[in-house]
Formats: sequence, structure tokens, C-alpha cells
Amino acid sequence: MPGRKMLEIRDIRKTFNAGTSNEVRSLQGVSLTVEDGSFVIVLGTNGSGKSTLLNAVAGGFIVDQGSITIDGQNVTAWPEHRRAQFIGRVFQNPFSGTAPNLSIAENLALASRRGQFRGMGRALDRAQLGQLRDAVATLGMGLEDRLDNLIGSLSGGQRQALTLLMSTLVKPRLLLLDEHTAALDPKSADQVIRITDRVVTRDRLTTMMVTHSMAQAVSLGDRLIMMHRGRIIQDLQGAEKRRLRPEDLLARFEEVRRADLLDESAADLLRRRYI
Repeated sequence: MPGRKMLEIRDIRKTFNAGTSNEVRSLQGVSLTVEDGSFVIVLGTNGSGKSTLLNAVAGGFIVDQGSITIDGQNVTAWPEHRRAQFIGRVFQNPFSGTAPNLSIAENLALASRRGQFRGMGRALDRAQLGQLRDAVATLGMGLEDRLDNLIGSLSGGQRQALTLLMSTLVKPRLLLLDEHTAALDPKSADQVIRITDRVVTRDRLTTMMVTHSMAQAVSLGDRLIMMHRGRIIQDLQGAEKRRLRPEDLLARFEEVRRADLLDESAADLLRRRYI
């Protein structure tokens, strides 16, 4: 029996700099339905449209065509700040999404008020600090004893782990992870990925995670979307997803690359013939 549809994307299209020499057709008729609790990995080469897809869902821009629905609510025309009540998001840059001049506790307190009045209000009481400390302790990084430290003083891996915690402190309808380990060193990236998998699985968070890592793509999630030139070219789930190995993905990308070369060669022959 199919589950509740948490995200429905219908034929969305987005062209940047339309009608100019810099025109880029970033999304070309993308349709996708994500059920509640699904963990979807979005994979693609540079310029494939994977991060643009996440930005479209988050409201970073309004699509030219199509519709976006989150948990039954049509948000297609909503600005980014209005969609934020439904969405938790972690960016590639470890220094995005937090206030560096506030403490760890203050950043978490703000995150705990998603969808409410965002002012700091009165100081945190002992019970609230205890709850935040317990939440930070689940990261396994020892940061629960450093709640008064400015978040800007932390390493990239520590900050990214806290940003993930902040994004999920109030369970979002949809969690968006945009290459959130790409800027980290390998050890920190592995640690943040382990935390990500644990949090998403434990809380059954409906998640879309963009990555360029073949290893992450095969080891994480229950569904894999491959994008190319603004379109979804593969949608693998179930047993097919579980059987995937990194070399299988490399082979699929090589097929796409060869097809592109053939298309370019054919176009070049036509140009030579008619020019």
C-alpha cells in the first residue's frame, strides 16, 4: 500500500538568462513524487540540475512552469521564507545556515523555534539548556560541554554536524541536503555522513540529498535519482537500488557521456553540411 506523498513535483522547468547568449536550461520537465519517510539520493555531474532541483523545492527561485506540493500544500508560488516552515536544509558551505557570532546554545534555541516568532526572547532556562545538551550529545562529538562556545569558532565538520541537528531539531516535513559534506576533509565527511544516516533513519525524515560521491550514492538512502542536462534519466529504488555498486554508477555515467559525444558529433556534421 503506497504511503503518504510528502513531495510532488510536476513538470517543473527553469531557464536562467532566457533569450541571451548565457541562456541555461537548468530544469527541463522534471517530475518526481517522494513518499513520507523516503531517503532519496540525487546524483549527477556538474551542471546536471541536481542542486537547482533542491533550490526549486526550497523556493530559491520561482519555476517557469510546473508545480511543487509539500505534504498536500501547493507551494509553487510561495517565497523561500514561507516554505522554510516545512523544510530543514543543510548547505555545502559549513558556514551557511548558522549565526557565527552566537553560541551553540543560542543557535540551537533559534532553530527550535522554526515556524514561531524568531526573536531570542528571554534567556534559556535550565530545563531548556538540559534538552539542548542532550540533543547535542547525540552527535557524539563532545560538543555538549561547549554550549557557550561561539559556533563560528568550530571546525567545519563540527559546524556541519550542528547545522544538521539544527535543521532536524523540529522535525521538518522535508530535509534537503545539498552536497553537505563536499567542503569537508574525508574524516569529517565520513563522520557527518554517519550522523546523517543515523538521524534520517531514526526519525524517518523524508530527505533529498544531493551528492557527487558514488560511494555515498550506493550506501545511503532507499532511492537514487540520476540527473543529466536538467532531466531525470534514472530512478532506481528497491532491490535495484540495494544491488548497486559504485562501478555500476560509473558505467551508467560513461554511457551518458558516450551518448553526449555521439549527439555532439552528429550536430557537428549537420553544421558542416548546412553552413
